[in-house]
Amino acid sequence: MVGLVVLWPGGAPGHERTGVGFDRQTQQATVTKVVELSCKDVNASGVPPTGDTSTAEGSSAVQQESGTCKKATIRVDTGDDKGRTFTEVVQPDQSRQLHEGQEVVVAYEPSAPKDLQYSVTDVNRRVPLAVLAGIFAIAVVVVGRMRGLMALISLAISFLLLNFFILPAILQGSNPLVVAVVGSSAIMLIALYLCHGLSARTSVAVLGTLISLLLIGILGSVFIDWAALTGNTDDNTGLIHGLYPSIDMSGLLLAGVIIGSLGVLDDVTVTQTSAVWELHEANPTMGWRGLYRAGIRIGRDHIASVVNTLVLAYAGAALPLLLLFSIAQSGVGTVANSELVAEEIVRTLVGSIGLVASVPVTTALAALVVSADRPGKGAGAAAGGPNPVPAGAQSGPAGAQSGPATAQPAPARGGRGRRRKR
Repeated sequence: MVGLVVLWPGGAPGHERTGVGFDRQTQQATVTKVVELSCKDVNASGVPPTGDTSTAEGSSAVQQESGTCKKATIRVDTGDDKGRTFTEVVQPDQSRQLHEGQEVVVAYEPSAPKDLQYSVTDVNRRVPLAVLAGIFAIAVVVVGRMRGLMALISLAISFLLLNFFILPAILQGSNPLVVAVVGSSAIMLIALYLCHGLSARTSVAVLGTLISLLLIGILGSVFIDWAALTGNTDDNTGLIHGLYPSIDMSGLLLAGVIIGSLGVLDDVTVTQTSAVWELHEANPTMGWRGLYRAGIRIGRDHIASVVNTLVLAYAGAALPLLLLFSIAQSGVGTVANSELVAEEIVRTLVGSIGLVASVPVTTALAALVVSADRPGKGAGAAAGGPNPVPAGAQSGPAGAQSGPATAQPAPARGGRGRRRKR
């Protein structure tokens, strides 16, 4: 809470509109008509293509001359120019093809000539994304019930903290590492206590997660500096650095490592804590060493699956890049040494080390805490011996065995009962 108060941004620093990226004025629109025509006639008449101008010169120009293009009529559905129509030509080699009735997003540039003020920038995906989010929310609530609902609430709070604290604070020039640690800790505390309740079990998971995050931060800082990773490896990071030169890009890379590891860390620490608590419920007489040994056996299976999951997640995100290296037939050493791939390797390995370390740390903490809450805190219980109830039960048979040598009737009846059972 102190970190949130000290680092809370007063508003992101402004800059002039660049006209590129996501800062353009956009409106919703609909494709009302699409007709086919010769690309040769279109290019000869000087009609410009659609907003996707990423086609390469040379061989692609030859394809455009000989192909069949599409002329789309688009109607603006929102904003001051609602009802206004304009036309765009779609080249045959463009990845995004328009069809009649399709909902699209158009960009508005007031300084351009009237005929070129609007251009299609993307497809409107709001409806399928909203339906998918609704299915996800229903599935979580149906299966998880109240805890599932609390998980959705914590997810919403996490997005709020990300959008209103972490991102603006970094843009204002605060240290990305400090912002990531404070923001991740706040997200973790809210999510864990909201979903799992205020208890010793949850507190152990919180402590294990914090220790693991600290380890990830230290290792990430050391190896990002040692490997000379700048964090400025693609168009997105280059644009950010151009707009906000004061941002430490390597620190931003480290912040991403910490935030990316948080979700998996929560899963590991909560699972290990719950496993130790259930082991204690099954056998309250087990000491902390026994609980730790049993819990760490469960943790080894968890480590194998989680590390594999993390590596595959990063590999899936970088799959197009790996395909490019495969096409170029580059060696493994050359690929790994490039900053773009080395960045992902450091991110994956540092996060995986933190995950592996979280298992023994959280298991040991959980075993120590839960073993202090054992029933019957007498001398026998403290020594790890049986609790008073089983001890009393065991004294019956002992008395029964000595029953024939004594004149006490109660043990004698216990002995006869035991013989009848056998």
